[in-house]
Amino acid sequence: MGAAHVVIFPLPIQGPVNCMLKLSQLILSKSEAAISITFLTTDFIHGRLSNHSKAVPHFAEMEPNNFRFETVSDGLGPDDNPRGAYQLADMTCFLEDQAQTQGSKLRQVLCYGSSEFEFKKRVSCIIADGFFGFMVDVAKDLTIPVVYFETISPSGLWTYLCVPNMIAAADLPFQGNNLDATVTSVPGMEAYLRRRDLPSFCRTYNPKTAIIQLVLKQALNFPRAQGHILNTFDELEGDYFPHLRHLCPNLYNIGPLHLHLKCRMKHKMTNNLFSSSLWEEDRMCLNWLDEQPQNSVIFVSIGSLAVITREQLMEIWFGLVNSKVRFLWVQRPNSIMNDSNGVTEGQDLVVPNEVIEGTKERGCIVSWAPQEEVLSHKAIGGFLTHSGWNSTLESIVEGVPMICWPFFVDQQVNSRLVNEVWKIGLDMKDKCDRVVIEKMIKELMENQRDMFLLKANEWAELATKAVSEDGSSYNSLNRLIEDIRFIRFSIPL
Repeated sequence: MGAAHVVIFPLPIQGPVNCMLKLSQLILSKSEAAISITFLTTDFIHGRLSNHSKAVPHFAEMEPNNFRFETVSDGLGPDDNPRGAYQLADMTCFLEDQAQTQGSKLRQVLCYGSSEFEFKKRVSCIIADGFFGFMVDVAKDLTIPVVYFETISPSGLWTYLCVPNMIAAADLPFQGNNLDATVTSVPGMEAYLRRRDLPSFCRTYNPKTAIIQLVLKQALNFPRAQGHILNTFDELEGDYFPHLRHLCPNLYNIGPLHLHLKCRMKHKMTNNLFSSSLWEEDRMCLNWLDEQPQNSVIFVSIGSLAVITREQLMEIWFGLVNSKVRFLWVQRPNSIMNDSNGVTEGQDLVVPNEVIEGTKERGCIVSWAPQEEVLSHKAIGGFLTHSGWNSTLESIVEGVPMICWPFFVDQQVNSRLVNEVWKIGLDMKDKCDRVVIEKMIKELMENQRDMFLLKANEWAELATKAVSEDGSSYNSLNRLIEDIRFIRFSIPL
């Protein structure tokens, strides 16, 4: 039997690309020559990876028969055009159209791994981002099995899949303005889920919008895939998980993915770990952290897509300075909204002297940071985060308590679980007030520090156990690789 040939097709944004590159490394490290991979992304993303990470040169050292990058257009025009949260639906619709168009480059890569004759080899399995609900029908047409990689949280995914339930139960659209009303149509989450914890699109529910159409399509197509890869570990998931398995029994819980990769590389006595950042990382912040006391610094980052207003930025800044706690803050380029809902670099911000002086005394601000290394640093005692799933898992792995300020997608429900279920942080959703921020920082870093650290370390130990030899995630990854090697999948229904 020849090597299985897999096309890995992430949503072309930082989080999913990062996850799927790690998955590629794990598959290749375990399967050796038994599986070859074509990593399919956009021209824009490949250019960013080439400029700011070691991913492209790392994989270039491999035999072309084992791993190749392939790129296609994202339909959003020149590289200086916006590619943020608000362009996701347009980009997905463009990729769907290309995947369904006979003879398109994207369709050829999905079928043969390349549009160039010399590299063509029949694809035996597609691993696609769960956001690409259209891939079930495309894979069926190509007679290729498809496994989804759900790069959002399983809890967030479950709320997506329950949107039809919520509509049928009249939980959607919301009746009245009470965001603290309980939601009873998401099985397994009835004890703690409120309207404000649902994905942000639920608040302005409109069945005609592109995002709602994508979500409804995802709910219909979820059971039709041959399996779903989840970046989680069994011990972390709650009472809703049996309902998820009822829709698709073939789930591969292989997370936390970044920790799993570290453990496998350590076991193989090699150090092939690298950043896959789409931004230039300022590593000088690690030197600044070296000079700070243990558990004394709160790390602040809103991730790779979220944007904030000038007013919100200043409220966060005042809250940080007024707390008198040391802070390391990532202020990502193009993350500040202007009055026309575009973005600005924030050059016109007027920052009071007291804030400037407080930052000089206790703060460090960078444009981008090596987040995994920062969170593992002994000086870090807390994380003010947008609650993206990668960031949440990275914080759990390092035993770092969180203050959650979610933006969109799965982040609202993630923040609820951090606070209410896992008990490893505080939920600050729908608030951006300097007094609240100061109070929460003091609660996390001082008043309740020992309690939060104790609980966070318990989850960190469970995460390590899951990816260790014979752990739940370790065994699940082995099963996934064997299923790919021996093509233990049927064609989509």
